[in-house]
Amino acid sequence: MEQGLPVKPDDVVDRDREWALLAEFLTDPDPAMRLGIVSGRRRHGKSYLLQALSEQVGGLYVAAVREEGRLPAMRRFSDAVAAHAGLRPGSLRLTDWRDVLSNALEVSARSSHPLLVIDELPYLLQHSPEIPGLLQQLYDERQRGARTGAGPGPRLILCGSAMSVMHELLSGTKPLRGRAVIDLRLGPFDYRDSRAFWQISDPLTALKVHAVLGGAPGYRPVAGRPHPDDGYDTWLTRTLLDPGRAVYSRTETEYLLREDPRITQHTLYYDILTAIAQGATTPSKIGAALERPRNAVAHPLGVLESTGYIRREQDILRARHPVITLADPVIRFNQLITLPQAAAVEQGFAEQVWQQAAPTFNSKILGPHFEDLARDFTRRYAHALLPGGLPGPVGTTEVADPAARTKHEVDVIALAAGERPQAPRARIALLGEAKATVARRGIGDVERLERIRDLLTDQGHDTAATTLALYSLHGFYPDVVQLADRRDDLLLVDLPALYGG
Repeated sequence: MEQGLPVKPDDVVDRDREWALLAEFLTDPDPAMRLGIVSGRRRHGKSYLLQALSEQVGGLYVAAVREEGRLPAMRRFSDAVAAHAGLRPGSLRLTDWRDVLSNALEVSARSSHPLLVIDELPYLLQHSPEIPGLLQQLYDERQRGARTGAGPGPRLILCGSAMSVMHELLSGTKPLRGRAVIDLRLGPFDYRDSRAFWQISDPLTALKVHAVLGGAPGYRPVAGRPHPDDGYDTWLTRTLLDPGRAVYSRTETEYLLREDPRITQHTLYYDILTAIAQGATTPSKIGAALERPRNAVAHPLGVLESTGYIRREQDILRARHPVITLADPVIRFNQLITLPQAAAVEQGFAEQVWQQAAPTFNSKILGPHFEDLARDFTRRYAHALLPGGLPGPVGTTEVADPAARTKHEVDVIALAAGERPQAPRARIALLGEAKATVARRGIGDVERLERIRDLLTDQGHDTAATTLALYSLHGFYPDVVQLADRRDDLLLVDLPALYGG
């Protein structure tokens, strides 16, 4: 890292790009005040990252507390400012947010790296909605009063887990719009980094853990790693299916949904999440599953999308064909496994429930998750294997087969670099099929992809350089392996290859 930038501590795993971005923001010599926004779902490690940054440079870090009143919040904030200034506790008694914030900026500015972090800002906004307006005033004053050569001005980072609240800070006519230098949305670890973070040697176990907890690093301290002697099944029944654990999926899902103040009708949101988990992928299908009109689910879907709990992606080739899926593995597990058998789980029959749920887990959780990772592999790692290098947009599509009077679902499709989704006659870099079934993949899977490639050629797409890819959880028959050795357009990706073996 460059001279003068704070060095990332060893206990901050991964996050090299995010750390570099925040470090450059902090060390920018501009004397004017600068603002950064950091958001991300609960347990993604935002607080850990910002606390480490603050400790490295001697910054002032203050975290808001859920359900704390206005005056207690100001007293606690004032005490933190006093402690940072070296004053005795209680020596500052500030009763106005403008005074609190102004003093916090002044005290933090005495450091060589003047950093103030306000974590979980949405908790403060519940009782003090004027804070963004006050920060705008303080920001504008410090633009006019900045003196060249006076050293870096105050650096303020606002952080929160309520995604919709954090995103609205910079939207429309909001006070802070146009003032932030950084709008960092901290996501989960990638599946390979997640395996390394959990220190799981067996790739199948790593995949299954990722299928139920995703890449959120905050789960490892409360869930622990699956022990090789006990196995994955024992680990799961003692964590996600144990009502006495903090990571019990029913409790965790309720906590996640409470993060967004707009989610009030919990029954409706639970029903929507269940419908999506069971395979409803469009607003019309979700409405039909709930026996409600499509427009009745439009607003809740928008809320869930803004919180990051669902994804709405477009078919790569066909316009106006949204594909809605759950983005959070814990919520998916809860809706499909825990909720339907919640009474039995809470009576202590977790092992029996888990045994009965095996078909659901394999078909509706492990299978779709493996497809997700196949697309993730294509985006992040396949460029080292594809003749054309880095691909363009990656997603799914559906290809009509008029002669057979059917449609072919394509698990993985990548356009060539520079192509736009839904563009006519696009160049297609890769067509792939991803299967997590016990059966190995064979020649029939290759022939199906060849048929889809021919159909796309007939539709006007450029498939001259298309690679056909098979992603398999349990490997391939020898004849397919031999065929791939002879063909440059056939890529085989098994579980070890998916994880970089």
